[in-house]
Amino acid sequence: MTAEQDEVSILVGQLVTRARAAQRMAEGYDQARVDELVAAAGWAILEPGRNEALAKFAVTDTGIGNVADKVRKNHRKTLGLLRDLQGARSVGVIAQDLAKGLIEIARPVGVVCAVTPSTNPAATPANKIINAIKGRNAVIVAPSPKGWDTSQRLIGFIHDQFERIGAPRDLVQLLPSPVSKAATLELMRQCDLVVATGSQANVRAAYTSGTPAFGVGAGNVAAIVDETADIEQAAQRILRSKTFDNATSCSSENSLVLIDAVREPTIAALLKLGAVMLSPREKAQLQALMWPDGKLSSDVIGQSAQVVAQRAGLAEIAARAPTMLLVQEDGFGSQHPFSGEKLCPVLTIYSAKDFSQAMQIVERIYAYQGAGHSVGLHSARPERALELGLKLPVSRVIVDQAHCIATGGSFDNGLPFSLSMGCGTWGKNNFSDNMNYRHYLNITRISRPIPERMPNEHEIFGAYFEKYGQA
Repeated sequence: MTAEQDEVSILVGQLVTRARAAQRMAEGYDQARVDELVAAAGWAILEPGRNEALAKFAVTDTGIGNVADKVRKNHRKTLGLLRDLQGARSVGVIAQDLAKGLIEIARPVGVVCAVTPSTNPAATPANKIINAIKGRNAVIVAPSPKGWDTSQRLIGFIHDQFERIGAPRDLVQLLPSPVSKAATLELMRQCDLVVATGSQANVRAAYTSGTPAFGVGAGNVAAIVDETADIEQAAQRILRSKTFDNATSCSSENSLVLIDAVREPTIAALLKLGAVMLSPREKAQLQALMWPDGKLSSDVIGQSAQVVAQRAGLAEIAARAPTMLLVQEDGFGSQHPFSGEKLCPVLTIYSAKDFSQAMQIVERIYAYQGAGHSVGLHSARPERALELGLKLPVSRVIVDQAHCIATGGSFDNGLPFSLSMGCGTWGKNNFSDNMNYRHYLNITRISRPIPERMPNEHEIFGAYFEKYGQA
């Protein structure tokens, strides 16, 4: 170990030691006291003045997204999470099944390393902090360097609320600035659980850290508009999703697959809402800006369509203040970068002759990038959502909703509120649901004897023997 590595190890070790001491105190809390912690951390970001300040800091510090949408995101995601947690048991006995003789007891996981992205430097840390302390854990946030100042202010607000209720500040801590890769990796090693949201490099590091970890897969959402869709409503939902916070969400649509029968009306509806379709020349110009060396440029991430057009040298289009930039594509993979994630209001249009071909196109998109995340569907035929869920490599099928708002939970759907969406083994993740407080718990099970019921062979093999014989 070098002197620098030794210094990092000692620094992180001091944070973890303090976190463990605070967590031991929290482990003795009852449910009512835990819920006070949750309320304190939630109010730290929900209070309107603090929310707006954090949204402004986030945009100023990172240069990503826009203030109004970050205010909405901070509010809705935190309020929704608090709604989900209200009345949820996370201390002591949380479930009993008398018929099976089982009792479940919630236990903390310990100290959580929360790796968070620059795209959401307040909302994502707040979500992870609240879920972690709901389970009586301590949490140390490892933010993106760009998002450190915002995360520091958030945690300062949380500490102020903890002071009000007499809770230990060290339950919630932050890696000191400048945040280094070495410090983040060391924190992953020394903590008891890693929850990683952001770059796939961080997710892979979490999975190889030697510490139990939850990481999320890459986003690259595609949505299908079929011949039965309400075109005007679908266009409105797509616009709302794709432009929200300048498309910083991994749940924003990146590709739109239009069935031929509604292709032209759907494009016309999007153009009516301020989108601009680029010519092949303009598309090439935009591609040069977005992927100068094969990797998505930070010059476009979280920028408005107008700014992206300006930076691409498309002055006439920028002057029109477009809501979105549309490009037509028929290829997939690294040689067709518009088939991948774009993290800005640029939307790729594919055409399909029918629903079957539309599914095939989505499959090919996800074979390149985005497998396991989710797919959008605008349709009046409910059986098509079921078909997508049965056949595509996705963890969620979002039907007739603004995708980026719905995927992480919304007040008008039943998904848990979260900013970390598991993508299953398709996305090289070990979970496929929206990350929630139960992922931050160990659960001990008590088993008592029950009346024995042992099946006979006929009960188990009857149908098999009837069909294939008893040889």
